[in-house]
Amino acid sequence: MKKMLALVMAACMALSLAACGGNTSTPTGSTPAGDSTPASGSTTGASGVTVQIGPNPETIDPALNSAIDGANMLITFFEPLLIVDENNTVQPGQAESYEVSEDGLTWTFTLRDGLKWSDGTDMTAEDFVYTFQRVADVNTAAPYAATAVGMIKGFDDAQGNPDAEGKPTTEPDATKLAVSAPDAKTFVVELSYPCTYFDKLAAFATLSPVQKATVDANGDSWATAPESYVCNGPYMIDEWTVGEKIVAKKNPNYKGGWDTSKIVSDTITFLLIEDSTASYTAYQSGQAQLVKNVPTEEIPSLTKVEDGGDFYVDPIMGTYYLSMQTQKEPFNDANVRKALSLAIDRDFVANTLMQGTYSPAYTLTGPGITDADGKSAYMDKSNTEYLPADYETSKKMAQEALAAAGYPNGEGFPAITYSTNDAGYHKVVAEYLQQCYQEVLGITLNVEVVEWGSFTPLRRAGDYEMSRNGWVFDYNDPSSMLELFMSGNGNNDGKYSNATYDQLMKDTQIADVEKRFENLHKAEDAAMADYAMIPVAYYNDFWLQSPTLKGSWHSPYGYWYLQYAYVEG
Repeated sequence: MKKMLALVMAACMALSLAACGGNTSTPTGSTPAGDSTPASGSTTGASGVTVQIGPNPETIDPALNSAIDGANMLITFFEPLLIVDENNTVQPGQAESYEVSEDGLTWTFTLRDGLKWSDGTDMTAEDFVYTFQRVADVNTAAPYAATAVGMIKGFDDAQGNPDAEGKPTTEPDATKLAVSAPDAKTFVVELSYPCTYFDKLAAFATLSPVQKATVDANGDSWATAPESYVCNGPYMIDEWTVGEKIVAKKNPNYKGGWDTSKIVSDTITFLLIEDSTASYTAYQSGQAQLVKNVPTEEIPSLTKVEDGGDFYVDPIMGTYYLSMQTQKEPFNDANVRKALSLAIDRDFVANTLMQGTYSPAYTLTGPGITDADGKSAYMDKSNTEYLPADYETSKKMAQEALAAAGYPNGEGFPAITYSTNDAGYHKVVAEYLQQCYQEVLGITLNVEVVEWGSFTPLRRAGDYEMSRNGWVFDYNDPSSMLELFMSGNGNNDGKYSNATYDQLMKDTQIADVEKRFENLHKAEDAAMADYAMIPVAYYNDFWLQSPTLKGSWHSPYGYWYLQYAYVEG
């Protein structure tokens, strides 16, 4: 196998590999990247920060976004009811406090006095009623609808009480979602079952408030231009050159959970660069103080921050996986999915191809997620029998599975197309899969490289056969990942549908925490046994950051918090 991959490796790197595993990184939530408290008189005269954390976002409409790059901007431009601080702790945001009823079904949020939109108009609890109902509205087509508001009473009515095939049986009515505003400062949410992590959802970017008047006036285009992009966070958009940059300036009307005395930079510029070489050049020239898109061929020469350098590797809660169109041949056969999964040498992919910047994945839900007690690791109780760490064993099982599907040694198996975008390690992994599947299984895989602007819509529409995918947790609960594979979920790109799995996930909608987690483990076990997806590696974020950038921090959800960021000079 390793001889077979000589050409792939040559394209990936020219120097010896450096060990950049997540176990040597700065611990997230304990020591942020940079000091979150600015020193007096430490900012530059220009008082501006420039970063590259992604290409041009597909959308920065909170209800429609499902990508990490868009979410990184949303947490800067908007503020939900609650926020998450540098210690990964939920704190008051637009709500100064909240109460939960004894039965866990009613959450009452009290908003701060004097809240304003960025255009200076008053913001009230009715804005949150509109926001939550907009997410639930089938006409919005919010990919996170079920995840974010699916536990709220009336959600099924809002969706039109869909049948087993997802077709509405009644007229959808978003106003049936049980959210209300008894007065301008009080927002009430009634749940259909106790949701122990609803505070984390209240801090979720999808539920950032949006202004009804501007959405009504501009339709979906409201989130495409600075003049119509009304927000409520510490920064607001001042300039947007598509494919080049978004320049944000301080929102003079901001009031909320962030300490305004620490919001010191006049501007934050997001460079919308997809090409890693261009991103690296921006950093090397001093144009940007932080870049996420680092050329993989440069990694062996970079010095990690713990060794006195500026290269960060930090674990995040997420999994790099492959999606298959499970409702279409040949991927509707579980044995085919099993063969495609077991043929992969995960250790080689993570530690060699990805140069140790990722970790091999043998379960779906990986590091960082806690179990029922809130302390122990969820993955420690996960079943690993479906993806053996021993690659020789795994290969043999893959070949047996393909034969059981009726394709011994790949005979008669149709050529399949693998879709990916050309960034980071994605193309190198695609080339590995192409050669691996040919050698181990005797099947042909063609690689289709799709530009980022088209890739996410293609995947969401299911317009592919097999595709690179991945998910970073939105909150510390296994459901953030496991809900993806429920029938009809807006982020279920592989259209996986299994009645047993769906029922197991519904069985997690209970107040008993111990029993709930027991059912979560059962659900994950069922998805892994059915090879609903192909876990490949656990994510680590890696980036370059100038020592002059202070006040920012990186979260285990893959966000860079820039509210307090400034350049020391």
